[in-house]
Amino acid sequence: MGLLDVVNGVLAGPRGQVQPQPSQPASSGGGMSPITMALLGLLAYKAFKGRGAAAQGAPGADTTAGSGGGLLGGLGGLLGGAGGAQGGFADLAGRLGGLFGGASAGGTLSSGLSTLINGLQRGGVGQAQSWVGSGPNQPVAPDQLGAALGNDTVDALSRQTGMSPSDLLSALSQHLPDVVDQLTPQGRLPSEGEAQQLAHAG
Repeated sequence: MGLLDVVNGVLAGPRGQVQPQPSQPASSGGGMSPITMALLGLLAYKAFKGRGAAAQGAPGADTTAGSGGGLLGGLGGLLGGAGGAQGGFADLAGRLGGLFGGASAGGTLSSGLSTLINGLQRGGVGQAQSWVGSGPNQPVAPDQLGAALGNDTVDALSRQTGMSPSDLLSALSQHLPDVVDQLTPQGRLPSEGEAQQLAHAG
């Protein structure tokens, strides 16, 4: 899966290898570390939120049992499940792999990136645009990122990955700019077709 390669490449880059959390070894998620799942989960959650807003009020807007090959089916509980990481870590990894590995991967990635960047900018993280552009990536502080994402999103990602909110935000603030940078090679948000190529590259 190209997207997983991109994320893992960033995590293993010059800033150093991300160490799995002791309570959640990488192997328990089929090779996905907690921060990998946090990054992919954030994109998937933002894609769901973006599409949900676009479909608000439309017939069939309930996506809990969608027919889109699992793209939206069950995604409503992706980050909101009460089971947490204890029972759902490997299951979450499998669902994320399906979301970003199937025929709808381009739409999920494109929508997720767009909703994420727009939401961060509205939340006061103006430097997020630099992650998309071709210049240097401007850093973001963990507390600034947390305020922009919102407590609900941070808490949901924390539960599902087993990372503490502070560890989660520290890792996201370190790696999210580089991941967005790698996923926007043209210096702009990718179209659905371009995102599909990115998701299946390699």
